[in-house]
Amino acid sequence: MFEEEMDNRIYKLFISQYKEEEEENILFINRLEQAHDFQWENNSLPQDTPLEIKNKIKEADVVVVLSGLYSNHQDYIKQLINTAQEEDKPLVIIRPYGVENIPLELEKKAQEVVGWNAPCIVDAIKGVLGVGEGSCDL
Repeated sequence: MFEEEMDNRIYKLFISQYKEEEEENILFINRLEQAHDFQWENNSLPQDTPLEIKNKIKEADVVVVLSGLYSNHQDYIKQLINTAQEEDKPLVIIRPYGVENIPLELEKKAQEVVGWNAPCIVDAIKGVLGVGEGSCDL
């Protein structure tokens, strides 16, 4: 019988977070914590300065944008996306909870767009880094 290899890598994620208490961010963090065989650290803090954001994105493996924040915080989300592109960091967009569509301008810039299923989120993150298949089939 073959044993599945464990992924011992710690993935450094910059997760969009405008305010610490934002419900969408808390829900997303809870989903990631439920994921099996996925170790990660959050490189972001709420309300970082543009320079802090740039430095933290440089340190991250992947930038994860919760697109539900876009309608209320467009400038912030655009700044994250632009910085991710400048730093050549892969971008994973998470659809708003319970919604299938996201703004086209966000979708065009993402390497992956996924919903809130924890295995799909992990698959997307690993996929954009070339260590997984991406494009979750669930």
